Amino acid sequence: MKLPIFLVFTAITAFTYWLRYINLQHLKLHGSRVPDGFEDAIDVEKLQKSSAYTFASSRLGLWDSLFDNTLLLIFLFGGLIATYDRYISSLRSSPIISAILFFLLMTWASTLLGIPFDLYGTFRIEAQFGFNTTTPRIWITDFLKAQTIGAVLLAFLITVVFWLINWSPQQWWLWVWGFMALFSLFMMFISPYVIEPLFNKYEPVTEPGLEDDIRVMMEKAGLKVGKVLQMDASKRSNHSNAYFTGIGKVKRIVLYDTLIKQMSHAEIVAVLAHEIGHWKKGHIWKRLLWAEIMALAGSWLGFKLLVWQGLPGLLGLPADISLPAKMVVLGFISTLALFPLGPISAWRSRCHEREADHYAADLTGRPEDLASALVKMSAENLSNLFPHPFYALFYYSHPPAVERVRTLREWMAPKIKTTA
Repeated sequence: MKLPIFLVFTAITAFTYWLRYINLQHLKLHGSRVPDGFEDAIDVEKLQKSSAYTFASSRLGLWDSLFDNTLLLIFLFGGLIATYDRYISSLRSSPIISAILFFLLMTWASTLLGIPFDLYGTFRIEAQFGFNTTTPRIWITDFLKAQTIGAVLLAFLITVVFWLINWSPQQWWLWVWGFMALFSLFMMFISPYVIEPLFNKYEPVTEPGLEDDIRVMMEKAGLKVGKVLQMDASKRSNHSNAYFTGIGKVKRIVLYDTLIKQMSHAEIVAVLAHEIGHWKKGHIWKRLLWAEIMALAGSWLGFKLLVWQGLPGLLGLPADISLPAKMVVLGFISTLALFPLGPISAWRSRCHEREADHYAADLTGRPEDLASALVKMSAENLSNLFPHPFYALFYYSHPPAVERVRTLREWMAPKIKTTA
């Protein structure tokens, strides 16, 4: 089975590279024309800069992917994983300590090998196009914080998971699923207070009058949100965005300070209305429910496959490799099997984004405000305004910006006719 799986991996990889190619070719073909409705924010010079940024980022992503896939082939198909597994086993630690070492050292090696690509992207490409504001000191500090937090959490998760496996050899899949579900919810509660402030400063919006506008909109939506905060994103990048985080009483909406500087109050309120739309339409709990259903099915199937003696042989590996090594093999096989579901997940996400856009347009009564905000965000972030439809089908979690703006303005048209 090693050759068929290798061929499947090669076919999927080649397909993803083909998607990159047709996306860039589509940009070459259509990227010289400013889209309708974007004329006030984007001129030909800005459009050329946006295209150049997309090409530069895509080239870096391609080289990064080629490097990662080469390492993956050597590690899995070249048998290096078996050598690595024997080394970890030779340390003669307890099963839990061995599992921690297995995954932690592998994760660190992957992270360290990826540093050159991250540095080039941050200090060359992002700087070249005017986005990077990160200093080497901030980059190093963020890196060390992220690695420390990641190592602690990974060690904790592995300890609990392997303890559950040892405690309940036949039903561990159910216990592990329940633990991971609870841990995910716990992180959604604690992350806004403990982890996120380690990287950015969060404070109430300071723009004069903006808080009052936000409060009026919140009351209209009938929503009690924990906090609406601004984040010092400009300390690291000039990209602009907004997002929601947390759950329950700790839910909050976060605005980049760069976004506040770039937009009018009405546009900011429209962006907030979009984020509120996700809550009001139940997108959060729907995504959580779907994720847990998939995780439960995956846990049961994973249990069945991990006890199957033929699993290592799928990659030509010895049958006596350790459980952590079998998990890596299972993870790789699962990635291949789940690849066709990617477009479905992206489609569901785009549906939610359209619903949130519609909610924001109805709540504010001014679809143009959100359309204008999207135009400005696209211009400031040098977004690709001409993605290939097939590429967007597979990878875009949001409808393309031109489509979203056009749809919002079509919703606005009936309002104008009614007023007239």
